[in-house]
Amino acid sequence: MAIQAGVGQGSQKDPYEAGFEACQAALDKLEGEKADLVIVFSSVALDQKEVIRGVRNVSGDALLVGCSDAGSITSSGPAKNAVGVMAISSDKLHFYTGLGKGVSDGAREAGQALAKEIQEKAKEPLKTFLMFPDVLTGNGADIVRGVLDVLGEHFPLLGGAAGDDFLFKKTYQYKDGEVASGAVAGVGISGDFVMGAGVRHGWMPIGSSMTVTKSKGSVVYELDGKPAARIYEDYFGERAEDLKSEPLARLAITYPLGIKVSDLDEYLIRDPITVDENGAITCAAEIPEGSEIRLMIGSKDKAIEAAQDAAEKLMRDFKEKNATPKFVLMFNCIAREKLFAQKANDEIQAIMNIIGKDVPLLGFYTYGEIAPIKGEVHDMEKVVSKFYNETVVMLAIGE
Repeated sequence: MAIQAGVGQGSQKDPYEAGFEACQAALDKLEGEKADLVIVFSSVALDQKEVIRGVRNVSGDALLVGCSDAGSITSSGPAKNAVGVMAISSDKLHFYTGLGKGVSDGAREAGQALAKEIQEKAKEPLKTFLMFPDVLTGNGADIVRGVLDVLGEHFPLLGGAAGDDFLFKKTYQYKDGEVASGAVAGVGISGDFVMGAGVRHGWMPIGSSMTVTKSKGSVVYELDGKPAARIYEDYFGERAEDLKSEPLARLAITYPLGIKVSDLDEYLIRDPITVDENGAITCAAEIPEGSEIRLMIGSKDKAIEAAQDAAEKLMRDFKEKNATPKFVLMFNCIAREKLFAQKANDEIQAIMNIIGKDVPLLGFYTYGEIAPIKGEVHDMEKVVSKFYNETVVMLAIGE
């Protein structure tokens, strides 16, 4: 049996009906085959348990994984206050779901717990791993490290951090019939298939570089010996007091921080979230002491070019193996949706023009992305999986 996938979207105000509608539409595209896995992304505007109950009422005992989002994405474009579902059926793919809880008590340990659960279930070596962490209660990069502690440092991880419609308050993670918060959900995939990935952001550095002279975890205290918030005050004339009045993340949509990384063609983006009374900046993931950083600027044109580059890289992976993608998963930072505003669909359609209008695609707007550097998923010695911000990540699976 070939790999089959279908995508559906539910926009009903009733959460149960939205989940039911989305899953039924996805299953209808499987040509009568039973789903082995359903992937679910949902707005927090809908009761999360009712959404999953609606999905499960249609999908039965199929494995389920997913999370809350900051907007769902299908080949038709972005959608708000909706549920997106992908149903996958194939005897070539084997799926194993898991859930690591207690991110706030230990992000790395939660990642380890997730990977151990899935590895213990797997009946053959895993080829890739999708993860959906909560990064509002713990360091996203540490969760990634925890998974790699178990699966190996050169294992291809991909995924996106759960969202909550740009509220930055509470996110949710799904595993089979369970809805959790402060956790990391995931699915390991094994079997006989071809995969390809693309990873790019398109943000450009501005101004002079600065050195992180004091930091701990995801908190940057000083840049060049001065309070970290000065980097924004110097460029925008914003006093630290003004930056505290609302999440710094809203300014960082267009002006995040970039870390110089030797293995990357682009800077590694870090999203600032908040500023404290002393000018320390808390980011979505850590910026180590000694790092060279720059202020970054985003533009719609550069962001679309980057998305197209990522899609073309993904398709090269398939052309090299004379294969065809059967479905695509997209993990796209909420910063990109805010940058595009009413033209967010332009980015999605630019990608679809490259991968093919008929290829089933499901994704969501994230609070962070996970992928191997440069989208390398084949040469295991070169696979180095990282946690990103403001980046578009795509994974395609086919045959």
